[in-house]
Amino acid sequence: MAEKSRLRQALSKWADSSEAHQRELRQSQTSDEAVCISEAPEREHVVVNGVVRTVTLRPRGGVPALEAELDDGSGVITVVWLGRRRISGIGPGRAMTVAGCIGRQSGVPIMFNPRYELRA
Repeated sequence: MAEKSRLRQALSKWADSSEAHQRELRQSQTSDEAVCISEAPEREHVVVNGVVRTVTLRPRGGVPALEAELDDGSGVITVVWLGRRRISGIGPGRAMTVAGCIGRQSGVPIMFNPRYELRA
């Protein structure tokens, strides 16, 4: 029973969109070369930090594609690895840094096949 309550607390923290939680995410994700997702320019090479909110396997054009939503407190970006069904270590709640070019798809920032680094 205590384990379920810890799980609920962890899940509610990941799903929390309150201002205090967003501020905490921004402060914990700062790095010298990284930019905020909300301020990241399109079509330029950028580095962003964040916490994975969701991971989904969604085929694109008949090719497997692993999608992850990365949240840094200022915004959310969809990160897509084409041809991948799974990447060890990438899951909800995991902090990571991604580097690549940002585009937009249906108004949502998206980054395809970025370099990535999992963080503690």
